[in-house]
Amino acid sequence: MGISPSGGPAHLPPESIPTSSASQLTTEAEKKRRKKSISIPIPIPIHPSRRRAARRRRGPVAMGTSSPEMAAALLLVMAALAGVAAGGDIVHQDDEAPKIPGCSNDFVLVKVQTWVNNREDGEFVGVGARFGPTIESKEKHANRTGLLLADPIDCCDPPTQKVAGDVLLVQRGNCKFTKKAKNAEAAGASAIIIINHVHELYKMVCDRNETDLDINIPAVLLPKDAGNDLQKLLTRGKVSVQLYSPDRPLVDTAEVFLWLMAVGTILCASYWSAWSAREAVIEQEKLLKDGHESSLNLEAGGSSGMVDINMTSAILFVVIASCFLIMLYKLMSHWFVELLVVIFCIGGVEGLQTCLVALLSRWFKPAAESFVKVPFFGAVSYLTIAVCPFCIVFAVIWAVYRRMTYAWIGQDILGIALIVTVIQIVRIPNLKVGSVLLSCSFLYDIFWVFISKMWFHESVMIVVARGDKTDEDGVPMLLKIPRMFDPWGGFSIIGFGDILLPGLLIAFALRYDWAAKKTLQSGYFLWSMVAYGSGLMITYVALNLMDGHGQPALLYIVPFTLGTFIALGRKRGELRNLWTRGQPERVCTHMHMQPSPKDTNCDAVSSCTGDVRPETGVEGRWWCG
Repeated sequence: MGISPSGGPAHLPPESIPTSSASQLTTEAEKKRRKKSISIPIPIPIHPSRRRAARRRRGPVAMGTSSPEMAAALLLVMAALAGVAAGGDIVHQDDEAPKIPGCSNDFVLVKVQTWVNNREDGEFVGVGARFGPTIESKEKHANRTGLLLADPIDCCDPPTQKVAGDVLLVQRGNCKFTKKAKNAEAAGASAIIIINHVHELYKMVCDRNETDLDINIPAVLLPKDAGNDLQKLLTRGKVSVQLYSPDRPLVDTAEVFLWLMAVGTILCASYWSAWSAREAVIEQEKLLKDGHESSLNLEAGGSSGMVDINMTSAILFVVIASCFLIMLYKLMSHWFVELLVVIFCIGGVEGLQTCLVALLSRWFKPAAESFVKVPFFGAVSYLTIAVCPFCIVFAVIWAVYRRMTYAWIGQDILGIALIVTVIQIVRIPNLKVGSVLLSCSFLYDIFWVFISKMWFHESVMIVVARGDKTDEDGVPMLLKIPRMFDPWGGFSIIGFGDILLPGLLIAFALRYDWAAKKTLQSGYFLWSMVAYGSGLMITYVALNLMDGHGQPALLYIVPFTLGTFIALGRKRGELRNLWTRGQPERVCTHMHMQPSPKDTNCDAVSSCTGDVRPETGVEGRWWCG
């Protein structure tokens, strides 16, 4: 569903490539840029919603307890939006744009650094042409050259002024890109920068019938707003520019930290879920020893706020999540993202409050065990009342300042707290339900990332995750970390569902291990965690091999995690029990009377649930499965 951050949208079909030799670019490179973090997710092209991104930048260059109903709703929202692990690359292959001799460059994003009167000024982002020489990748090797405005402005006729090695700034229109480049080169220009007539970027390609393409100067296309800003700089004095296209590092450190974050979240959530289940059993044992007659369920007893997923809900999840995803895709706009932010803040407050109350209750036990009745909320502990204002303020501050450089920290804190809380509340009762849930999610992820392009001409999951059609930097239901050592900046992302859905199965594994009193090596939890970590790692490897195209993380995670669990259960002869009951067999130790052989159930004070059978040769001792 998926790790980042995403794949590129569909491109124009060949017949839609204009005769002016351009095909539309739609990437996130045009997002609003700051000096310390240039956001360029996945791959070229630039979408209209990113029109603020390539604008000029100033300054120096610097390198309580949750309700089960809410938990179920949050599970749906988070998983529906969480299908992509995304990275990104500046190189984009496009088989629909023709490659011919002299016109075979890869499309790359290009930085245009400016100086006004020898003082460093703004930086813009454009895209290199299919024709011309490759653009220098090292900033220190790129030439700093003067900038001149072409006369005529469209450069469809030879320039009237002396260029003498300067970069020529021209307007798009009236003739082909290749003709503009040839005229600029003939006039002595060292490069040409073309200002687009719209706010999007376009791929500068060549006509299939062009043969005279001996162009020896680089060409870069800027979006309209960035080009106009660059043109205005010429009114302030002498302007010089530097063109270069830096490579991304081989290893993305953000992906390493994102991997640790995902694994750590599942680890904490699983231990909390298993600890809660064990506390429920201990409480049940105390009641039985005291002689209280109450038929408590082993998993839910003592924790009434838990939700067990059944087969029907596991299947319906995919259908409802798909409908919800289509709704997001069709209604995606600025106001709709604001609505998602509000929903995320409500869930984040609930999750953060639940986690903080659970942690602080050990030190503030009297406050955690003292309750007051609050209208509309019922009985609420004093500790919850004390913690809740902090959580609300935290979420509100994040929502207000979410476009700031370090706002990702607050988003990740709220997101992790929410995921941990849902995994603790929502539970898989057995391996059969877990297999159906993950298998359906596996198909859901693949369909909406890859196959949806056939109907919608772009990946629905990726478009929603990126927040296209809005000015936002993606939807909030993602964990993200900035690429701190990447010259292009941006974020690596992973969807909530890529953590939450496998996390439900892994938490089930740990609860089973503790109930069966298995060691770490003889249990299922350790190997499920290793399988999940391996699957997520393979996802990031695939992400880099695919030049940053968004990947459905569950495509790799589900076979690793679910396959390992089933294979181990089969090898150990426990698969049938895992598949149907989800609980180890145990002895009913609290029988108040000698059961008759005809009795097939534990009495009301038994600490076990499920089928009961007498142990052969042992009087008065019964096994509960």
